[in-house]
Amino acid sequence: MPADTAVLAPTRLPVRVPLVTKPMSLLQSVAAARRNLLSILPDIATKQPMVSGRTGVRWHMLMDPKAIRDVLLERLDDYPKSNVTKNLLEPAIGDSMFIAEGAHWRWQRRAAAPVFTHRNVTNLGPVMTAAAETASARVAAVAGHRAIDMAAEMVAATFDVISAVTFADGAGFDRAAVHRAIDGYIAEAGRVSILDVLGLPNWIPRPGRLLSAGGLRAMKQMADASIEARRGGTGPDVPDLLDLLLAGEDPETKRRMSTAELRDNLLTFIVAGHETTALTLGWALYLCAFDPDQQALARDEARAVLGDRAATAADLPALPRIRAIVDEALRLYPPAGIISRTAQKPDTLGGREIRAGDTVMIPIYALHRNALLWDDPDAFRPERFLGAKPERYAYLPFGDGPRICIGASFALQEAVIILATLLARFRFAPVPGRDPAPVMILTLRADGGVWLTAEAV
Repeated sequence: MPADTAVLAPTRLPVRVPLVTKPMSLLQSVAAARRNLLSILPDIATKQPMVSGRTGVRWHMLMDPKAIRDVLLERLDDYPKSNVTKNLLEPAIGDSMFIAEGAHWRWQRRAAAPVFTHRNVTNLGPVMTAAAETASARVAAVAGHRAIDMAAEMVAATFDVISAVTFADGAGFDRAAVHRAIDGYIAEAGRVSILDVLGLPNWIPRPGRLLSAGGLRAMKQMADASIEARRGGTGPDVPDLLDLLLAGEDPETKRRMSTAELRDNLLTFIVAGHETTALTLGWALYLCAFDPDQQALARDEARAVLGDRAATAADLPALPRIRAIVDEALRLYPPAGIISRTAQKPDTLGGREIRAGDTVMIPIYALHRNALLWDDPDAFRPERFLGAKPERYAYLPFGDGPRICIGASFALQEAVIILATLLARFRFAPVPGRDPAPVMILTLRADGGVWLTAEAV
């Protein structure tokens, strides 16, 4: 990595997950994973290219970019998503493109790809700008008076965006109910079960997932009704995601999505499209408050471009430092901290034997902090992203290969618009004794919130 030239790293380091330095038993691993999935990662994974072991099943953690490329690109079909991943997510988002494999995944991806063209994403920019204005108004109402949980504020802002661009007219779609159902599922069902770790089949009930099933059923029924109503009526003036998906067609097979397929993919976009961007923004604001010098540089850039107005999609090329802060937040706190795959046949990765049935993990949290790949890996240094790009497959906030996140450009545009608007208008500072704790259940959340004070500038 090239040496940084602009701002020296602070002597303190931003919050980190304490990684494992001693062997853990199966029960210890399951208990730790239920509290924080990242807490079972061995510290050595930040220093080595590959780590292997057994916890119920054989597993391998890859931090070597070449081996990761083999799994995510060269031999994609040999490494489908793990059963643990499917067991966690399938009750909520069905056999959508996030879960599906092989031909079923490919046709859905082809049908949905036009939805996320640069033109369509740019056309959704005004919704993001409006959300940035609304979030700014909420912050302004308390600035100078009391601390504010910016993690919760960013969840509200990004849910405003994703619900507006998914069901723009809101007809028959209770956004608050969907939000509650998603949060309830993550809280009750998203925790790893010992049955998952032991590789037991999906038909054996996981109690937490049974408890959350009622909310999911109601959410799916509501989404189905909204989709059917749109099929038979008219939509908003500017096509939303539902319109674009309804018009989507696999160019090879001419197949279109059924109501159930549309619903599962829309719910995937709602879950992924607001939760992950909100987390990124929360962590980015924490990091800016943690390092006032970096925050000042970002504010100078934002104010030079925006003045007193909110950011738009057209401003993105003129905001490289804001984008670098987003990129660095995604490096230090990747929303999906671990990618898990199941080997389908014998293989060799990084010179090590892989057997059919082995779990192959890419611990993105450890990969992004691996000392073999990053200088001063635990430090907040946005300049890493202002020069040469990091090594391919060493930086995977959205995955990579054919299954790279289809909404990556949407998420990045939204994050830069909202972050630039807030930094141009407010100076954020941490609340002593209220540092967030990085905790991953399904996603890497700021446990305890991101409590900051805001001062208008």
